[in-house]
Amino acid sequence: MGGAKETPRQKMISMMYIVLTALLALNVSKQILDAFVAIEANIQKGAFTQLQRGDDLRSELTGELATSKSPDEAEKRKKIEAALKSIRQIDKETQVIIKNVDEAKLLILEKLGELNPSPAPNDKEKILWVKYSPNEPLVPSKLNLTALEAKDEFDTPMRELGIVELDEIKGEGIGMKKIWEPFKNFRKRLIEICGSYSIPDKSYKVVLNESVDQFKDNRDLETKVEKLIKKGNKVNDAELPELVTIYAELTKMERDKYGHDGDISENVHWLSRTFYHAPMIAALASLSTLQYEALAARAKAVGLIKSRISTGEYSFNKIEALARPSVAVVESGDKFEVYVSMAAYDTDKPPKLKDFQGTLKEIKDGVATVEVTAAGSNEMKIKGTVGIANKMGTMKWIKYETEVFIAQKSGGSIGLPLQTALYAEWDNKITASAGGANIKSMSVSCNGRPCPKVGNYYVARVTPSKEGATITVNAKDKNDKAVTFKQNFPIRPFPEPTVLTASLPLKGGPIYVGLPPGAVLQGVQFVITNMTVGSTKLQGNMIPANALRAFSPGSVVGIYGSAKRADTGRPTTFKGSIIIQ
Repeated sequence: MGGAKETPRQKMISMMYIVLTALLALNVSKQILDAFVAIEANIQKGAFTQLQRGDDLRSELTGELATSKSPDEAEKRKKIEAALKSIRQIDKETQVIIKNVDEAKLLILEKLGELNPSPAPNDKEKILWVKYSPNEPLVPSKLNLTALEAKDEFDTPMRELGIVELDEIKGEGIGMKKIWEPFKNFRKRLIEICGSYSIPDKSYKVVLNESVDQFKDNRDLETKVEKLIKKGNKVNDAELPELVTIYAELTKMERDKYGHDGDISENVHWLSRTFYHAPMIAALASLSTLQYEALAARAKAVGLIKSRISTGEYSFNKIEALARPSVAVVESGDKFEVYVSMAAYDTDKPPKLKDFQGTLKEIKDGVATVEVTAAGSNEMKIKGTVGIANKMGTMKWIKYETEVFIAQKSGGSIGLPLQTALYAEWDNKITASAGGANIKSMSVSCNGRPCPKVGNYYVARVTPSKEGATITVNAKDKNDKAVTFKQNFPIRPFPEPTVLTASLPLKGGPIYVGLPPGAVLQGVQFVITNMTVGSTKLQGNMIPANALRAFSPGSVVGIYGSAKRADTGRPTTFKGSIIIQ
């Protein structure tokens, strides 16, 4: 059945609809291309940030080498020199990627006919602002792709990168010879350089004879990379997670599916998936991403190498697990708790003791072991002075003091299960035992005030005092014989809260404060009354956008102010910082 013939007006309306649809599509396409310009510009900025990050880490080592001149730092100087040598090797490998990718980008722009022959810094009409220089081999060229006219042209990137069809790539093309193969070699060499080094009494060696280029998901990738790095190599197990991360973050699925809506091609190479019919601006953004990834990996690798060297006035390069019991004396059948933590120390600067009680047995793994003979009754104080040298070789001495309870036959014990001192304005848990099986009654007091028993603990609440607090145990055995002993503990002020919020967007948001995660005291809420953000004074815990307008993403903003404890209403102060996203 035929339709009615269109009138001239209907034809005009239909034509206008087609034209408007086409214009809308063109406008959407332009917006997408302009978005790629912004993305590529951010990638360039990110690359320079990663470059600076790696340079700063390297500079810290260089500065440390210059200040480590004392005779007892000879071993440390050797470590730093070896680390700087490894970093130079890393930089040499990174230079290859930066230079190759830069040459590919400039060649594509040149073949397109839009590359200005000489750099024109900050000229909005020119593309090339700063050209790659061998004098700064890690610095990529700076491009102004807003000036690129043929943003949607795709023949030139494909042709110059050697991509003939989706399933055909020229083996001698720039894409394979200057981009893909060097990038894989960079990944390999980075792990070999980072994983191969020597320290006194130990040496590690990593050589990768294979590669990981196919995987199911990130978990599968990490599993395969870990096996690859460990295979036939002597790896420092403590550094294995970092090596796996660096390798995995540089790994791309070499062959994968490509397409959509039923038109799926199998076994397509990463180069084709990335650059096949990709607009010029998208191709350039993808190439810039490779430079960013190389510089980010370089920064992580330099950070890993630097972590083996102690820098700063007081620092550490090794950690140990520590465990201590909740009480100094226990009897068979008694339950007690063990507190486990970690201690960090510097293997280059072991601690030293002076004016101490007992006999020094050894100094090993950052710990000085002193043998002391118990004497007297009730309690025994153990005192001394421990010192450690800073990076200038100057000794810092600090007095230490602890005490043990001297148990007699059927003796008892007092302990703090959660900390080593009593905290003011806090329900401190106390463990106490009168000792022996013949005790029929027992009470605990702190500075003369009874300590109620809650569950398995006695609870003491104290006020600030320089003299500390005395905990007393009074007990009676089955013959009504009194058993009494005491122990003194220092009193510390309740800790100030810190800023728990790590970051905020530029639009602002709420700030929360509290005791740090992992702190001994937990479960206390704080309410912010006022705060200063940068130079802006605010009431409450909300930071508005106008208080952050002077800052840019990545900025660290200092915050301090006043708060009050939710349980007691007691005022306190806090300070900290946030990162602007």
